[in-house]
Amino acid sequence: WDEQHLFDRYCNLDMIDLDPVTEPEDIERLRSLIEEHARYTGSQRAQAILADFDNALPNFVKVFPMEYRRVLGQMTKGDEDVQRTQTHN
Repeated sequence: WDEQHLFDRYCNLDMIDLDPVTEPEDIERLRSLIEEHARYTGSQRAQAILADFDNALPNFVKVFPMEYRRVLGQMTKGDEDVQRTQTHN
């Protein structure tokens, strides 16, 4: 949650990427996490965010470690080249 849009000032941007939350899977996961938080804590802020979720969404930042992104890219490339066989039934 980066309501003031200052999160990047407090991060080591040499090691992470900051992305908007735009992927449908990420949006649904975020909403679900906020719903759980509201349910378990009674948080008024969480309830307010959920009440106006579409307008609140741009205030969230997805933090993605660059090394993890690199490894995922390598895994994807490597997975394309792997011949898979079933090892058991």
